[in-house]
Amino acid sequence: MDTIFLMNNLWIVICTILVLFMQGGFILLEAGSTRMKNAGHIAGKTVFTVGIVSLVFWAVGYGLIYGKGNALIGFSNFFYGDATTMGEGLAGSVDFFFQLAFAAIAMTIAFGGFAERAKLSAYVIFAILFSVVVYPVIAHWIWGGGWLAEHGKQDFAGSTVVHLTGAMAALAATIILKPRIGKYNKDGTSNDIAGHNQVFTALGVLLLWVGWFGFNAGSTFGVADAFFGYVALNTQLAAGAGAVGAMLVVWAITGKADVPTTLNGALAGLVAITASCAFVEPWAAVIIGLIGGFLVFFSMKFFDRRKIDDPIFALSVHGTVGVWGTLSNGLFATPELATVGQAGLFYGGGFEQLGVQLLGVGTCGLYAFVIAFIILKVMDKAMGGIRVTEEEEVMGLDLSEHGGYGYPENVSHPNTKKGA
Repeated sequence: MDTIFLMNNLWIVICTILVLFMQGGFILLEAGSTRMKNAGHIAGKTVFTVGIVSLVFWAVGYGLIYGKGNALIGFSNFFYGDATTMGEGLAGSVDFFFQLAFAAIAMTIAFGGFAERAKLSAYVIFAILFSVVVYPVIAHWIWGGGWLAEHGKQDFAGSTVVHLTGAMAALAATIILKPRIGKYNKDGTSNDIAGHNQVFTALGVLLLWVGWFGFNAGSTFGVADAFFGYVALNTQLAAGAGAVGAMLVVWAITGKADVPTTLNGALAGLVAITASCAFVEPWAAVIIGLIGGFLVFFSMKFFDRRKIDDPIFALSVHGTVGVWGTLSNGLFATPELATVGQAGLFYGGGFEQLGVQLLGVGTCGLYAFVIAFIILKVMDKAMGGIRVTEEEEVMGLDLSEHGGYGYPENVSHPNTKKGA
């Protein structure tokens, strides 16, 4: 068997494991950014929804994206079971495994808009429907040979396909679920509902940062020319620039180097470079990440002023910055690296690629939001509401939805004797 073939497949399996391990980062990020009474719920729902996405992606998701079909959707390879191990490129099962991990990330981002107030049953139903009628459609348009691919849409590792798609579904959820109890006052002012553990949040960001090398560098699909190293370089530079940019802007405006904002800046840099990591030069990666760090701060303020309660800032990190990251290709993509589409504006490509990128974020963002909103609205009516009761929300989802606590040692048990 060809050595390069083996190395390519081994590399992608390793990258898939890194991407799946990002779910651990999301658990710590979301749990640390919210209150202790919901920590166990957040951890548990993340794991079981990855299970749901895995089964749905195997049954229909992969086929809808990569199956033979038309410019809008695929219609084959359902209940995927390709056991082929020889050939060029990747073994079928390895490619399937890698693509599944991306679908799970998009779902987890979408659930950021559900945080601390949605019924467990809403997670289950929406995970199934999102994995059938939202994510696969957009992924097919861009990665599966659909109509945006025909236009030369550049999205190397998913600023649009994964991040913007998940964020627009999260936006639909936040609008329908409405803000958490106590978030906004009658006069319109906002209260800071602080997360319970900044160390968890920081560790979650670090795990996501490391996992992102599987996300971006793995999207090279091979090791032969070591181009994955260049993609990793751009990824690292953008993440660093995003963290620095966010810290500087919040420090300059508030007088304090706010830790959550800095952490979100690192993620913003990663989201921003995801679409362009293989198409731009390192200096451009720094600029892209830096602007992402600036944008995430102002976007967080924007949504808060409009009383859109986004506990883990998914709308800003993955949505606003996902748009910027996608559009940045139309500015910075070089003629030598633009293996898809055209060079960017700053490299003599004119406005053509920027127009394609704008078309992509507009149509994909609108589709994800509208379909997710319709699904959630129907669910809300059919289920008598997708939000828990006020009593259950105050109590915390650990107890109301699961009958236990994420931190049981912090809760006195009625049978425990005083001083025991």
